[in-house]
Amino acid sequence: MSTEIVRLLARLGETWNAGDARAYAELFTPDADYITFFGLHLKGRQAIEDVHKELFRTPIKLTEGGPEPQIRALSDDVALVVSGGGSTVDGRPDPGRDSIVTFTAVRTPDGWRFASFQNTRVSRP
Repeated sequence: MSTEIVRLLARLGETWNAGDARAYAELFTPDADYITFFGLHLKGRQAIEDVHKELFRTPIKLTEGGPEPQIRALSDDVALVVSGGGSTVDGRPDPGRDSIVTFTAVRTPDGWRFASFQNTRVSRP
């Protein structure tokens, strides 16, 4: 399970950095809940694709590295995933763009997909 979910996370970064909104959205279930760092709630794969078509026209890229994702099986077909992430607009890491992201990964007939996503900016008080 965890190997497949790690591959799904890697594919998420690859499709984002390639600017492929359709491939990015296909990593989610058709009825996925997707909440951005500023609280926009997207409902469903099509909404995820539509918003990311516009977003991918910007120079924002995901950065590599960070802590290993924490994957906790909730059942044979469902897992909670907590991971770190960051992005850049100029090719240089910017700690102000670091986030903690959570996913619900589910096993589907098409393989593992994300049924939910929540992105929260890391605050440094």
